[in-house]
Amino acid sequence: MSGQYWKQVHHRGLAVPQDRPLEDLTAELTRFLGDPDPELRDGTAYPALATWIARGVYDDLLIGLGDGMAAGLLAGLGEVGTDTVLRRSYSARVLAECLERDNRLGLVPAGKVLEWGDRVATWLLREKDVRGFLPGKGWAHAVAHGADALAALARSPHLAMPELTVVLDVVADRVLLPVDHLFVNGEPDRLALATMTVLRRDEVPLRVLEPWIARLAAAASSRATYDARDPHLAGGNAEAFLRALHLQLALAPDPPEVRSDLLLVVVDALRHTNPSLSQAGASATV
Repeated sequence: MSGQYWKQVHHRGLAVPQDRPLEDLTAELTRFLGDPDPELRDGTAYPALATWIARGVYDDLLIGLGDGMAAGLLAGLGEVGTDTVLRRSYSARVLAECLERDNRLGLVPAGKVLEWGDRVATWLLREKDVRGFLPGKGWAHAVAHGADALAALARSPHLAMPELTVVLDVVADRVLLPVDHLFVNGEPDRLALATMTVLRRDEVPLRVLEPWIARLAAAASSRATYDARDPHLAGGNAEAFLRALHLQLALAPDPPEVRSDLLLVVVDALRHTNPSLSQAGASATV
């Protein structure tokens, strides 16, 4: 169908059209999730699917829809610089909506939720295309959308301390993976927000969080050699993540029980990774 058809759907408040089967509408919107036209992908497909999920249109079909989105995480996986990242990234974004609907109503068995979580984690750690904004095509934002899916997963009542610890490990692994360029489109903030979602569950103790922070700090303090493309590629994402986490711990409402103690841990890590800035009279270095 034409884009004009879907503009009319939007003008009608995203009421589900009655002139076509829901299965056909869903298949078309799913195809749009990978379209390089941001109006079709970000302005049509995602809002329609997210709205219909929230309104309960898919309540009896939520498992099938979520499975379809999980399958979309594999579309072109491993490619870099192609448009296939759009389908993967927006599949994760819609899968997050499926998880949130289940969080509210308990429509999906625990085993299926954990399966979706495993597929999100596996995809996010294998994703090579970490571009944020694509000129002329809008947001790709695979890492940010993956973080959003992890946050939705972390809110699931089906996850307890062991699973929440795995979510934290996935966040750290993603931050520490080698990249061709640093995250510059808010990805550290979104990963920190997923971390805060885990922390607000008050399930993961400080004895687990301290070595987790230490691992990130060790990477953040590293620098590559001068013949590398950018010396900060080695630890820049970890440093940006620690700063984002510090900000959210300090300012965010509804703080986790460990906030006070964890803030001390994070501040100590930032002192370690910024020695020239934590001394009186310090001057910047090249």
